[in-house]
Amino acid sequence: MSLATIYSRARVGVDSPLVTVETHISNGLPALNIVGLPEAAVREAKDRVRSAIQNSHFEFPTQRITINLAPADLPKEGGRYDLAIAISILLASGQLGDLQLRQYEFLGELSLAGDVRAITGLLPSAVACAKASRQLICSSGNEQEAGLVESDALHANVLTQVTSHLLGQNKLPVCQLSRNACEDVSRQLPDMADVKGQYQARRALEVAAAGGHNLLFVGPPGTGKTMLASRLPGIMPKMIEKEALEVAAVQSVSGRKMGHDWFWSQRIFRSPHHSSSAAALVGGGSIPKPGEASLAHRGVLFLDELPEFDRKVLEVLREPLENGEIHLSRARGQVSYPARFQLVAAMNASNEAYKGEQDYYQSQASQKYLKKLSAPFLDRIDLHVEVPPLPSNLLVDQNESGEPSKLIRQRVELAVSRQRTRQGVQNALLSGRKLELICNLNEGDKVFMQQALEKLKLSARAYHRVLKVALTLADLEGVDVARKHLMESLGYRKMEKLLTKAIGG
Repeated sequence: MSLATIYSRARVGVDSPLVTVETHISNGLPALNIVGLPEAAVREAKDRVRSAIQNSHFEFPTQRITINLAPADLPKEGGRYDLAIAISILLASGQLGDLQLRQYEFLGELSLAGDVRAITGLLPSAVACAKASRQLICSSGNEQEAGLVESDALHANVLTQVTSHLLGQNKLPVCQLSRNACEDVSRQLPDMADVKGQYQARRALEVAAAGGHNLLFVGPPGTGKTMLASRLPGIMPKMIEKEALEVAAVQSVSGRKMGHDWFWSQRIFRSPHHSSSAAALVGGGSIPKPGEASLAHRGVLFLDELPEFDRKVLEVLREPLENGEIHLSRARGQVSYPARFQLVAAMNASNEAYKGEQDYYQSQASQKYLKKLSAPFLDRIDLHVEVPPLPSNLLVDQNESGEPSKLIRQRVELAVSRQRTRQGVQNALLSGRKLELICNLNEGDKVFMQQALEKLKLSARAYHRVLKVALTLADLEGVDVARKHLMESLGYRKMEKLLTKAIGG
């Protein structure tokens, strides 16, 4: 046949739309043209494919070859279409007989020698392929990602292995997940037992893990703020399969290797430097790629030295903190990435103001330092926790150790299980009306909260966040919300008035 049609997949954010590869071979001067909005890397496929076909002992047609990547208005990037283009040329030139390959999808970059190389962002394509009831053929380098999907995806090292399978000579192996990619990474995470003292901060971490709340540590240098933040992933609840697949899709699109850069069902911990730009945090580029906020999806985004970040950079996090998504618009199209992360921030009151005293954050230098933050941004943080210097006797005590992460995580899992049974999500994701119905405050508690709101001058958003934290405190105890939970929750916002005054909110 002189016309062949097979399937591949594009990459648009964490989505993977179908691409139909149509190849027509006609008489005329030898030429190969690729149409369908290909970028430079796709146009260069003609040279890679020609060498790969010839070095795989096939004949490259000396005729006029036209390859159409449909739909024509979808931008095509990268070398992910090389394998599909090569197979379509072999099929159109009759070297694979009269095969019907509509039940397959092909993804992989080709080397000049005919090797099938791994591509980035394969997992969303594998998921979409399985939903379309087709069989994926990809590179062996993508075996782990394809193995995450419940389908019979196949993998190959070289082009000739693919053609042998299609001709019924040798079957390709099915993609399988290795033990290394699925190992229990919780044992390798930093343990809370290493933290001496700081009981309030430890308690706040447990509450944050149980409810999915955002957290701000404030204290002088060297009190363990970074140490505490790095231990949050070790006490967070285990992800359900849907959440783990979301995380895996983002990591795949970003080019991070499974089993090396990240592990299946692992809570990601990202800690960008304070010199990071807005594009680095939320994503960007002519073809938008995920930023730190998306890479921390279902995990922890830790911002150390919070006021050192540019104020405009921090402001771009307000939307993902509220709705858990990032929408990027560029000239070539729009892309959406998930960004449902837990924000943990740490800050000194001021390097100039710190004198080792308990009221170090009350000075004029501290007030000036805090003006770098905005009230709407701080309003989205549920827990404000002071981390004071450790007493010297506690610091030098070698027998002093905290409660291990394993025990804390057990309590967190029980609380989260209660939340998922009751409302399907963690408390931090509850809507206002549903939250108030679940809390069901009595008249006395309503009066108490009204007085607290007026005294602390809390916004409506802050009020709902106080209720969410109180509900999490009750879930950790396995009881209904009571006055003591409201009081403790308000205690976590005791710096609200100070911070609001300092930043002029």
